[in-house]
Amino acid sequence: MGTPGEGLGRCSHALIRGVPESLASGEGAGAGLPALDLAKAQREHGVLGGKLRQRLGLQLLELPPEESLPLGPLLGDTAVIQGDTALITRPWSPARRPEVDGIRKALQDLGLRIVEMGDENATLDGTDVLFTGREFFVGLSRWTNHRGAEIVADTFRDFAVSTVPVSSPSHLRGLCGMGGPRTVVAGSSEAAQKAVRAMAVLTDHPYASLTLPDDAAADCLFLRPGLPGMPPFLLHRGGGDLPNSQEALQKLSDVTLVPVSCSELEKAGAGLSSLCLVLSTRPHS
Repeated sequence: MGTPGEGLGRCSHALIRGVPESLASGEGAGAGLPALDLAKAQREHGVLGGKLRQRLGLQLLELPPEESLPLGPLLGDTAVIQGDTALITRPWSPARRPEVDGIRKALQDLGLRIVEMGDENATLDGTDVLFTGREFFVGLSRWTNHRGAEIVADTFRDFAVSTVPVSSPSHLRGLCGMGGPRTVVAGSSEAAQKAVRAMAVLTDHPYASLTLPDDAAADCLFLRPGLPGMPPFLLHRGGGDLPNSQEALQKLSDVTLVPVSCSELEKAGAGLSSLCLVLSTRPHS
C-alpha cells in the first residue's frame, strides 16, 4: 500500500470523557453487552489519560461522565478531526446521537471549525475512519454508510477518500490502524486482511504492512507529540492485554511504544481509537 505521514501532524491536545456508572452497570449495553467492573474500567481510563498527558506531553481535556450517556467514553465515534476542522458525526444508533453535543462544544471552545452532518440518511462513526496522513479510508460497516463516507469526502476535500467494506461486526479501526507514518498494522482475521487488501488496491501511496495476531491490537494510535525533540509514539494495547501481539509490535522500530490496557472497557466495545480524540493542530486558546 509514496511516503504518507506528512498529514499526521504534531499533536497538542487530547480529549477524553469519564466513565459513568450507567456503563458499568450494563445500562449502556443496549445490545447485550456485559456489566463492567466500574473500578477497573475507571482505572484503565485514568491510566490512559495519564499516559496522554505525562508520557506524550499532550494537554488533556477531560469531560465529566454523564449518566444519561453510558457510551459517552467512546467519544472517538463522535468526530473526525483533521487540521483545524472537526466533522461532527451522526452515530448509527439514535441513542448515541446526544453524545455529540458536548463534544461539539468542547471542540468549538478549542477553536476548531465545526462541520455538521445535516443529512438524515447519513450515518458515520468516527472509528470507521482511518487517516493515513495522505488520505482517508472510510469503513462501510453496520455503523457507517455510503452517505456518511460522502460527507467525509465533502469535508476534507484536500485528501482522497476511499471506502472499504467491513465484513465483520467491527469498525474499520478495530481491524487496522497506522503503526507509523508509512506502516499499516492489521489483525490476522480474514475480515482484517480483506480490508487491508482493499486499501492496497485503492491507494496511490503504497504502505508497508505488519500483521498482528489479534485484530484488537491493530486499534492503535500513532502520535507525533507537539513538544520539541520528542519522538513519535505508538499508543497500543499492553499491560497484559493481547500478549500474542506484543512481540510483533516490537518490529515497529521507528516509534516509541506506549502500552495501555483497556480490557475492561473493551467489554463495552471500546478500542483505543474510540477512547480519545487527538488534535493534530494547535487550536486557538
